[in-house]
Amino acid sequence: MNRFIDRQADERNRPRLKKLKATAQQSVPATFFTVLLLLSIANATVGNWTSFRGNPQLTGVADSELPANPQLLWTFQSDDMIESTAAVADGTVYVGALDGILYAIDAQTGEKQWTYQANSSIKASPAIHDGVIYFGDGDGMFHAVDINTQKMKWQFSTEGEIISSANFAGDRVLFGSYDGFLYCLNRENGELVWKFETEGYVHGTPGVWTQSASESGDAGNFVILTGCDSYLRVINIDDGTQTQQVDLGAYVGASPAISQDRVYCGTYGTEIVGIALDTGKIAWRYRHPKRQFPFFASAALTEDTVIIGGRDKMVHALARETGEPKWTYTAKASIESSAVVAGTRVFLGTTRGLFIALDITTGESVWEFATGSSIVASPSVSDGKIFIGTEDGILYCFG
Repeated sequence: MNRFIDRQADERNRPRLKKLKATAQQSVPATFFTVLLLLSIANATVGNWTSFRGNPQLTGVADSELPANPQLLWTFQSDDMIESTAAVADGTVYVGALDGILYAIDAQTGEKQWTYQANSSIKASPAIHDGVIYFGDGDGMFHAVDINTQKMKWQFSTEGEIISSANFAGDRVLFGSYDGFLYCLNRENGELVWKFETEGYVHGTPGVWTQSASESGDAGNFVILTGCDSYLRVINIDDGTQTQQVDLGAYVGASPAISQDRVYCGTYGTEIVGIALDTGKIAWRYRHPKRQFPFFASAALTEDTVIIGGRDKMVHALARETGEPKWTYTAKASIESSAVVAGTRVFLGTTRGLFIALDITTGESVWEFATGSSIVASPSVSDGKIFIGTEDGILYCFG
């Protein structure tokens, strides 16, 4: 599993990292960059699942419908555990495993098409943009692999393990490393644009937020980062400078889920929080009155609900505006898999090996499948199918 908590404990007696800083190497005019960002978002083909949470805002919402009673279509056996979430584009599924291999699999048949060998284990979920797959490995190497040639396009080395998945904004690719930095690279050639130093590991995937012009400030494009240093940070994509910092009270392994000017995430402080970006303050906090355990999974967002599973063996549905509980579901096992919304249902896996679907209005179980192995990966949805990997190295496809 993605266990950054043990590493945090190991470093308690080490000196704190240097004061936060950002190093900028280049920038472009904001108006030009906004056009590039919009083109980047539009690049994701409808029905594809090209990144960890399905879109740059990391909301975990699918635009592809699933059948009422999904049936197992095929399985694919890798050579080691699958902890990363699969990416799906143009009829091919891409998933990494702890054997250090990125697998390309036919989405219709489950047959292996090709493989790419990385330097070390792959826990980061691959992300796809313009025919290139981006992901990091356990040795701190970030890879860009051309789908057409099936070969490395470029590599970039960091000083720590990469579990954070990549996100995109215009001509830039963004990801974090366990060396404590958030990186912004030119996605065409892998050159460093800027890097931002945090005060802890960067475990989660950075979200991308476009702020509209208002009385409170000018329009801009920003990275939203929730990290192991207990802060939510808002960083300008143009030049890598921080514009906001919010103390969340505990470190965070989850990625932020962003909608308009709100961010939602669970923390290791046993809370789910809603942060208002317009004020830079926490709008609400939720903690279950009895079962208080850390949250590792990322949140999924519907129009009015935040849905997130926890290590308390429960799935929580909260009102987005207030954080008031709507329903809970007891899963009888810890949940590290991040939920995905498809139509009127939310899908996620448990460490007990159950892949389940719940009604997003009532929280009632409407479908389940026993895999027989722990699930920490998150689902991917594309073209009427849903995919998920397990710790026994099997990738499942239902449809």
